[in-house]
Amino acid sequence: MDSLINWHNKPVILASASPRRKRILALAGIDFSVHPSDYHEPEDETVCPALLVQNHARQKALDVSKHYRDAWIIGADTIVVKDGLILGKPADRTRAVEMLNLLSGATHQVYTGYCILNSRNGKLLTDAEKTDVTFFPLSPPMINIYANRYPPFDKAGAYGIQDFSAVFVKDIVGCFYNVVGFPIARFFQTCLNELNSLL
Repeated sequence: MDSLINWHNKPVILASASPRRKRILALAGIDFSVHPSDYHEPEDETVCPALLVQNHARQKALDVSKHYRDAWIIGADTIVVKDGLILGKPADRTRAVEMLNLLSGATHQVYTGYCILNSRNGKLLTDAEKTDVTFFPLSPPMINIYANRYPPFDKAGAYGIQDFSAVFVKDIVGCFYNVVGFPIARFFQTCLNELNSLL
């Protein structure tokens, strides 16, 4: 598929193994390869969420850029925030249930940061998107069924809006794809308008 973005004949590398991010980038007609980053996000609840996800995205892109002499590297990171508490990926089922109970019947924020890095010269830019998501009250059986049937251990906040947990959502304000894991519209505009500044 022809792309509206001028990548200047450089390969595009997604520094993520997330199947959701791969699907979203493909939706936008972007031709890319996947090289997952080995960077592991440290837990830090003292940093502004938007800055935190941008920093994690930058570190992932920098990690993968070591393997490519002249490519565009895309890093991304998503977190859920409830009343200032940052919720990453749950370590186990118990933590997943705790997170879902915390989100039940309330509004939380989903932040995704992304980084675009030119591995040839090290120039990069970062940005972040925020989406407000409100859940209906969730009964204990509903939470238990979800945790058992849809293992949420690779999802920030212990849910994936693209699966059964879509029925949890009472309201969403902002970018849907941001909640899935990548704010493709914002990213696309960044590439259209600012990519040349990284050459």
